[in-house]
Amino acid sequence: MKKTVNKQSVEPGASCANIELFAAHLQFQKNYSAATVRSYRTDLEEFESFLQQKGKSLAELSAIQKKDIQEFLVHLYTLKMHKSSMARKLSCLRSFFRFMLQKKFITENPMLGVRNPKQEIHHPTMLNVDQVFSMLDEENAEEEGAFYYRDNALLELLYGSGLRISEALGLNVQDVNREGETIKVFGKGSKERIVPLSDTCRKALAAWLEKRNTLTVERGEKAFFVGKRGKRLNRREANRIIEMYRQKAGIATRVSAHDLRHSFATHLLEGGADLRSVQELLGHSKIATTQRYTHLDMDALTRIYDRAHPLAEHDETKKNEKE
Repeated sequence: MKKTVNKQSVEPGASCANIELFAAHLQFQKNYSAATVRSYRTDLEEFESFLQQKGKSLAELSAIQKKDIQEFLVHLYTLKMHKSSMARKLSCLRSFFRFMLQKKFITENPMLGVRNPKQEIHHPTMLNVDQVFSMLDEENAEEEGAFYYRDNALLELLYGSGLRISEALGLNVQDVNREGETIKVFGKGSKERIVPLSDTCRKALAAWLEKRNTLTVERGEKAFFVGKRGKRLNRREANRIIEMYRQKAGIATRVSAHDLRHSFATHLLEGGADLRSVQELLGHSKIATTQRYTHLDMDALTRIYDRAHPLAEHDETKKNEKE
């Protein structure tokens, strides 16, 4: 028997209304970035498309059940989607239905009891200190000219201060104080945080700012990092810069901005920094997020254990007595 589909549930205008209401909430009340709002909207539109194939829609929220969410999860499995992407989509749906519950558009949350798929353990590329220093080698200065100083300042921020690429590219000239020991950045959800700068990083930022002032920059452009056309440097150009210096350093594996941030966190932990401090420096709201960045090698862990654990010290004393 052919299923009768309610016309209201498949009209694009009607089906987008609740999505747009939620997107407006994220943008104006939660103050999320345009990229984050766009990502949420895309995930919801994908779920809406799936629902419409079943004769349902986000326009009729009361008809959506837990089973629909679970079937959507199975659908994502059949697409061989990464589990991290699936978890992100489920997180989006949780936020959406929680908002709709608060607005009293629904009386029950269909997401209750829906669990995320078990995540694969994945760590970003971790560079050693020598590899990072080779990427920051000053031999490239003459070859690259003024833009070497831009590239060097960018790499210094990503590794030296552990900034997200979006945080670095979002900096404006007014955010950078030549004499300051810290820098103000806006992280996820436009959360402001103060990040300390090393002496090397401060010098790199000051050197680029001096060069920037000699370049032709588009009128009214406030961006600290600009491209050759005088406009704010974008993510694609930044990735190209990192790739260029990776090749010059002779590093075999590809390196991303996130890999430099990850190396920053790992090197701090290997140097004895505590997890809470690194959490603050990275701007993570949850310490569990910081823990994903940490994969100290076994030698480092063994050294920390031998140095810090009372039983390890006792065992070492007994070992010396026997000898």
